[in-house]
Amino acid sequence: MQPAESGSVKSAMRVLDLFEYLRRWNAAQTHTQIAAQLAIPKSSLTQLLKTLVSRGYLDYDPASKGYFLGPAIAALGQRSAETRDLASVAETVLAETARATSETCALNVLKGDVSEVMATASGTHRLHYLMRVGDTAPLYATSGGKALLAHLPAEMRQDYLSRIRLEAITPRTIGSVAALEAEIAEIQRSGIAFVVEEFTPGIAGMARPILNRSGFPLAAVNIALPIARYDEALKQRCLKALDAAVEMIRERIGIA
Repeated sequence: MQPAESGSVKSAMRVLDLFEYLRRWNAAQTHTQIAAQLAIPKSSLTQLLKTLVSRGYLDYDPASKGYFLGPAIAALGQRSAETRDLASVAETVLAETARATSETCALNVLKGDVSEVMATASGTHRLHYLMRVGDTAPLYATSGGKALLAHLPAEMRQDYLSRIRLEAITPRTIGSVAALEAEIAEIQRSGIAFVVEEFTPGIAGMARPILNRSGFPLAAVNIALPIARYDEALKQRCLKALDAAVEMIRERIGIA
């Protein structure tokens, strides 16, 4: 005997059934049609439709009194496509960046409260930092994570800052939300995020975000290198390479 569905599960199933129903028809459907086809009580359906319209997942046509899939659905699909495109072009671009700098570089994406390495290319020096696909790190502790955090929509960033606990990963890890907010403001101004031994002792990093047309950070390209080699000349060479990498990726995924 199957256990009874909880209210939250039933609501989720109704939303998914509704999306699939409207996708199949690919045309506006009225409140009455939806209620009949999906066996949803009209009183419950009214509130469900109102909520989905307010969030942009459905649109309403007053002329036909019909509902159809809204722009927020398309935005979800676009984000998925952009992420796939990023993965497909990143390795080549990162390889070029590693050749230009002789240092390790990576493409980082947002994954909840952490950044995750999606692609990487290793430096050519005997002493180089190793980043692996799937590695994760707190947003506040790495250059790639800070570049993502600084360019999140304000409400997402404030939500993160209101609940994050800053762990002292190294003695140089940033230690207060106030200090982090000040650093975020500077990253927003300059477009570059820096760290020195905040996540790994002996390692410095710098990163630039890859923003979509609406300004959302799809990813960040970072370069990580031992501080033993970190001087002004290398810093400028890496910054130039980061600029080129970001522009190349944006161009290749069609958002330049």
